[in-house]
Amino acid sequence: MSLRPAVLLFAVCVSTAALAQPHEDLRDVMTARAYAMGGAFRALGLGTEAVLGNPAAMAMYPAYRIESTGAWDTRIKEGMLGVSIIDAATSKLAMGVDYHWVSLGRGGARTSAHLSSLGVGFPLTPGILIGGVARYLRMSGMGRYANSVTVDTGLLFRLSDSMTAGLSGHNLINTDNVELSRYYSGHIGYSSGALTLAGDVRADFETEDKTTMTYSGGLEYLAGMQLPLRMGYMYDGVTRTSKLSGGLGFMSETGSGLDLAYRHELGGLKSRMLALTLRMQMN
Repeated sequence: MSLRPAVLLFAVCVSTAALAQPHEDLRDVMTARAYAMGGAFRALGLGTEAVLGNPAAMAMYPAYRIESTGAWDTRIKEGMLGVSIIDAATSKLAMGVDYHWVSLGRGGARTSAHLSSLGVGFPLTPGILIGGVARYLRMSGMGRYANSVTVDTGLLFRLSDSMTAGLSGHNLINTDNVELSRYYSGHIGYSSGALTLAGDVRADFETEDKTTMTYSGGLEYLAGMQLPLRMGYMYDGVTRTSKLSGGLGFMSETGSGLDLAYRHELGGLKSRMLALTLRMQMN
């Protein structure tokens, strides 16, 4: 075999292997609050990110919420824009919708993903909440295509007035898209007074035919009952990198306000993520 065909064959094999790997990008869609807390948010139910996390958390607090988030990675030049709405004030059945546009890839190799979600959450008892989400992904560009529907489910337990724990399953319908591979999460949250703590563990059973674990932890301190200060850490088992994050915000008496976050990846692509979320809440 001559050198040129061998080089071309090697390039094709590398490209095929890359496309076969799960993409972290669409699992990494969050609000600025969640980014700042290291991605540990699923047990808290503090914002509209519950639509993308544990859908049972949508029913935790009776409120009407609208949030809009923008994020941009200054190093790898990827970003997203999104808007989410949760209505948990009208009835016990909480409903939420979410739409995100995500731009992936670098240079001329760009891919656009449109991720839409519709979910419900309901308290079976004061201490047990359940939820489900139907999700639609449409994506095109540079060999990455998707036109798929899948579902998530979630279960949340109020262990006490300040402690919650939950389980959630994601992309439970097999779509044969690596962007929608199946994974599960266990999470716990603690909130008392001005202090909030959270931890998430994510298990991916379809990464390289073995179980891949991702760990997240974060905290929030509400200074003066209006200025939330946040920090977090994530070990990403998919990319095998650590990510440090932090952020702050402003919160009015009604819960409306804004959040800022910065996340710094150690190793890997050395991403540098900036995120801003605008929040409106009516109780």
